[in-house]
Amino acid sequence: MRSRLPLIVAIVVVVALGGALAYQQFLAGDDVTPLTLPPGSPAATDAAPTEPAISVEPGASTTPSAGGNTTTSPADLAGTWSVADGSVVGYRVREQLGGISALTDAVGRTSAVSGSAMLEATGDAVRVAIASFEADLTQLASDNGRRDNRIRTAGLESDAFPTATFVLAETIAVPGAALAGATVDVTIVGDLTIHGVTRRVSIAGQARLSGPRIEVAAALTFPFSDYGMTPPDIAGFVQVEDDATLELLLSLAKG
Repeated sequence: MRSRLPLIVAIVVVVALGGALAYQQFLAGDDVTPLTLPPGSPAATDAAPTEPAISVEPGASTTPSAGGNTTTSPADLAGTWSVADGSVVGYRVREQLGGISALTDAVGRTSAVSGSAMLEATGDAVRVAIASFEADLTQLASDNGRRDNRIRTAGLESDAFPTATFVLAETIAVPGAALAGATVDVTIVGDLTIHGVTRRVSIAGQARLSGPRIEVAAALTFPFSDYGMTPPDIAGFVQVEDDATLELLLSLAKG
């Protein structure tokens, strides 16, 4: 029995080191904060900013607000707004080691995002009439190259399903406060396609005018099974919990 003791100790040490290595490689997580509207723009308030919230063409009109500040008119916003630099789409999941959840989320993101939205002026109001966006999932990157390679063939299977798309299904009435540069809550209803599966979803988020841009931040949590995906599982040892979160931050420029 004594002759086996060193072997048993060695096995225990190897298993412990393997577990520590697996935790470090897969479960440490990115400790990345969720995508939100960046700082430095008007705060979430009904008060209008002291300057126009968006660049206005020479001769275009602005409407004074109750506080004497200027508000962008619906006519100024009407037109096509395309995805610009600063747009990001990504995922957030929680991994497990032997059934024990990691302390932080695993996060992967890509700036390979394209698409546009068309805004229409309707009298004194404005609405988002049409919008569609696409993200290249093959460009997703986290803090762990092994994880990035894994989702190419498991979970998202981005090698087989390289893109995710969203097409607006219901027009969005832009709240009047948004014309004055305030951050407003929005509900975005549309058809989201991931992993070759399309589902009608309702995504909660926030939007605002910031200088010459429209900024939108939103997130949606859903079970992998909603899109025909199986959470990645490495030999039953390293697993991913059943729910995933889609995060997006869109910066749109007119034209």
